[in-house]
Amino acid sequence: MNIVLVEPEIPQNTGNIARTTAVTDSKLHLVRPLGFSTSDKYLKRAGLDYWDKMDISYYDNLDHFFEENKGGRFFYATTKAPKSYTEFDYQEDDYFLFGKETAGLPEELLKSNLDKCIRIPMKENLRSLNLSNSVSIIIYEALRQNDFKNLNKKGKYKKEI
Repeated sequence: MNIVLVEPEIPQNTGNIARTTAVTDSKLHLVRPLGFSTSDKYLKRAGLDYWDKMDISYYDNLDHFFEENKGGRFFYATTKAPKSYTEFDYQEDDYFLFGKETAGLPEELLKSNLDKCIRIPMKENLRSLNLSNSVSIIIYEALRQNDFKNLNKKGKYKKEI
């Protein structure tokens, strides 16, 4: 799975999402400009010790991202979408694009891809969920549909119960 953050602004959100990509064996794509330095202490703190376990790519802008990832299946997370994220069938190499915290994805991009826009249902008249929560909800649905491929589905206790 591929998580794409377009112009993220808040380092703690990106750090939390980075940790999610590490534990889900997903790839993180960061599209510039970023609202922080990738050496930011808040970014590193939120991602904890997972930075060496991540697969991450950087792009100068959206055009650069699409040029480098031709042929991918792209889904666009937005509160403006007419369909829920649960109404789609996902494949293990899909890309999920999320916009910056203050503005979301560019409206022109959404309008030209209405059939691939997805939303998380929520109470009316409230703006949105936190970005890192939104990423987690959607990526885990996609992973569930693909039987959590490459992930450990069974935990164990230190002592037998």
